[in-house]
Amino acid sequence: MKTFIGPKLRRLRGDQNQTQGQMAKALGISTSYVNLLEKNERSVSVPVLLRLLEVYGVDWRDLVDDDDTAKLADLRGVLQDPLFEAERPDLTQLRGALTHSPDLATCFLRLHRAYLAASDQLMSIASADESAQATLPKAPEATVHNFFRRHSNYFHSLETAADAFWAGKRIATDDIYAELKARLRDKLGLRVRVVPVSEMPGTLRAYNEETREVLLSEAMDHPNRVFQLVHVSGLIEQEAVLEDLLTKSGLTDAMGRARCRVELANYFAAAVLMPYGPFLAEILESKYDFDHVATRFGVSFEQACHRATTLQRRGAKGVPFFFLRIDKAGNVSKRFNATDFQLAEYGGACPRLDIHTSFRTPGRIVPQFVEMPDGSQFFVFARTVDRPSFTRFAQDVRLAVAVGCSTEHVGAIGYAEGHSLSEATMTPIGINCRVCPRVNCDQRAHHAVVRSDPVDEKRRGATRYSS
Repeated sequence: MKTFIGPKLRRLRGDQNQTQGQMAKALGISTSYVNLLEKNERSVSVPVLLRLLEVYGVDWRDLVDDDDTAKLADLRGVLQDPLFEAERPDLTQLRGALTHSPDLATCFLRLHRAYLAASDQLMSIASADESAQATLPKAPEATVHNFFRRHSNYFHSLETAADAFWAGKRIATDDIYAELKARLRDKLGLRVRVVPVSEMPGTLRAYNEETREVLLSEAMDHPNRVFQLVHVSGLIEQEAVLEDLLTKSGLTDAMGRARCRVELANYFAAAVLMPYGPFLAEILESKYDFDHVATRFGVSFEQACHRATTLQRRGAKGVPFFFLRIDKAGNVSKRFNATDFQLAEYGGACPRLDIHTSFRTPGRIVPQFVEMPDGSQFFVFARTVDRPSFTRFAQDVRLAVAVGCSTEHVGAIGYAEGHSLSEATMTPIGINCRVCPRVNCDQRAHHAVVRSDPVDEKRRGATRYSS
């Protein structure tokens, strides 16, 4: 496979304050070859990559790491905005932009995100009380999601650390909790104690550095107690790895970094409990039966679904999934993405997505074929999951998760069996109402900020927003 490194090579030369001739001399190649490499008119050879490592100390993986797939998906999603309807670039033009002007493409994506954020803030201000009318900062969850998306939801350093966690020991699923308590005690000097809900109201886990205790609430079930112990271990033992990733993330605000550290520690915990190789083999064998693999690895259904989105290692990839979690009001509380499906960032998810319907049938898989405004099609399955209840006044703390992939992968998904793709009914959906361009949708809850259709006072459409 040919490898092109033009923009990254040009950036490296700029960082070194060198001319093409100076870099060519340092690498032992011709100036014209450097020029062709920077223009992506020639692919880079292995000897030149090794020479780059020797001369500049740059890791060749940093040069050849291809994040264009996620960025191309982002560009395609952004350009479905009706703002660009008249002059929408085709796929060839988008690939050309990423090849020759990747920084410009990045700036364009950042600008569009700022536009959406500003639109949402304006709507929030317009509907708020005068005393609350202030510009809202970008949510930490959004910046963390973008960071994970840039890495295709996969972090090799955390996977490597997770593989070394048990130092080669094979731990049976039903022994992991006891082994974790012993490991925390012997290696970190931490004592684990399960406490009544009354001692930690509204708290599931607390780490007390002074008393060297990890306190777990009785409200948590067994899989979540195990997960929290590995999470704490990851925060402490993998501090250097986490800090390195945070440094590379570009996050500067304290809230965003703290939120990202928690999510990276969650990633580490999932990788320990569901080791990459065995988990990938089991999930492929079972055709993504998440109840089965959750039982096999002693984790929750939600944890197994979330882990499936991270199986993006080169040479050993699973089906690229997106993961979405909502509450009963439709608020998006968690989202991870390894596909080109555009997930809701502000407000709720599309009401046509059957993740909402799953609340009617708790614990059962609800399958659905959907089509986005750009014509891309996905297979989605949703199911409810229960959250810990602290008291009888907080019963039915239920959420719903949806996992989806492009329809090209339906043959690998057991939940799609019995559904013929050629005969499937595609449900037209959007990202959410505020940015959805679909006209006359009978589920619309907001006027789309990207549309300026005139209102026909003499006609009433399916909703108050269509005429």
